[in-house]
Amino acid sequence: MLDREFLRNEPEKVRAAAKNKGEPCLIDEWLELDERRRGHLGETELLRRRRNELSKEVSSLKKEGKEAGSQILESKEASTSLSTIDEELTVVDARMKEMELRFPNIPDPDVPVGKDETFNSVIKSSGEIRTYKFKPRAHWELMGEHLDSKSSGMITGSNFILLRGWAAKLQRILINWMMDFHSDAKMEEVWTPFLATRESMTVTGQIPKLESDMYRVEKDDLFLVPTGEVPLTNIYRNSKLLEKDLPIKIFGYSPCFRREAGSYGKDTRGLNRVHQFEKVEMVRMVKPENSEAALEEMADHVGRMLELLDLPYRVSLLATGDLSFAAAKCYDFEVWSAGQDKWLEVSSISNFRDFQARRGNIKFKPSAGGKPEFVHTLNGSGLALPRIMAALIENGQTKSGKIDLPEVLAKRTGTMTLGGLS
Repeated sequence: MLDREFLRNEPEKVRAAAKNKGEPCLIDEWLELDERRRGHLGETELLRRRRNELSKEVSSLKKEGKEAGSQILESKEASTSLSTIDEELTVVDARMKEMELRFPNIPDPDVPVGKDETFNSVIKSSGEIRTYKFKPRAHWELMGEHLDSKSSGMITGSNFILLRGWAAKLQRILINWMMDFHSDAKMEEVWTPFLATRESMTVTGQIPKLESDMYRVEKDDLFLVPTGEVPLTNIYRNSKLLEKDLPIKIFGYSPCFRREAGSYGKDTRGLNRVHQFEKVEMVRMVKPENSEAALEEMADHVGRMLELLDLPYRVSLLATGDLSFAAAKCYDFEVWSAGQDKWLEVSSISNFRDFQARRGNIKFKPSAGGKPEFVHTLNGSGLALPRIMAALIENGQTKSGKIDLPEVLAKRTGTMTLGGLS
């Protein structure tokens, strides 16, 4: 959520942000309502002052035994006017708040301007793309019956996955390794609910914009979490932290549920795009002056993970048109997929500045005194499955169909190879 002072004083920046992010912009209507609201507040102040004056006049006249009928009538008229204005203010405030939830965050100055992902800027590449003496297979061919689409389709429907045998074990080991990696980096582990209220979803920016992409339990108006960012961030909703509490560094595992509305038929083979996937999410809350450094630190952390998994990767600074509604800046991490001959996104590291903190009323009290300030929030995938699985299987494949594992996973599985074509 953007500050009202900013909306009032920087409407051109709001218009530019909405245009560059491909969002509708209601700033002109908001400005009209804001002017009307401030006018009503001025009228209210004058009417209340006059009503107080009339009250004193009536009291004085009665003490003197004089008639106060005209003053009493004027006071009643002032009360009626105040009641009418209060009703109008309630309607205006509700509409303004509704619109404020639909203004996107302002992109940072260094974010490339462009309508889609083709304008993203690759800022780093790491690792060598392997060459093979045979034609690499896609992960769904290598997994065979261990990716049981028939059973998952029968149980739930299309674009859900069911893993068996070594594939299920690999996913479990990957999640455990990720959790341990973050814990070793001195982040606090948190186990959260996998359902969230409408208010929680609003704080992190999924609602109202992305409600159609969410799975909702209608009876209770609860949502299956689309990302661990939602419950992790909302732990601190309506909190007033102390400066010494910052930075907050937490992480947690969750299954994630997304309808992927509008993307049916797009990259849906195998593990590429599914309605339920597993993820380990990191969330940070920092002082405003430290959020840029925190973003870089989180990006370095994810880079180290991918290097240990021996996966070639690249990092892109997202353009405005590819940037999420709530983010001010975002790095996407993509790993190379040998069998599909393309890059797969496995992590996004985003800085939201104070956008989510304003929606969730998350503040800290400076140790030197002064007014409480909004924290800056950041989050990132560390990492997202199952595309990491797809890349590991495809990049580690041998001619026989076995999968060579990176050392960090081989230690946990007790074997250097998995699978094998029948």
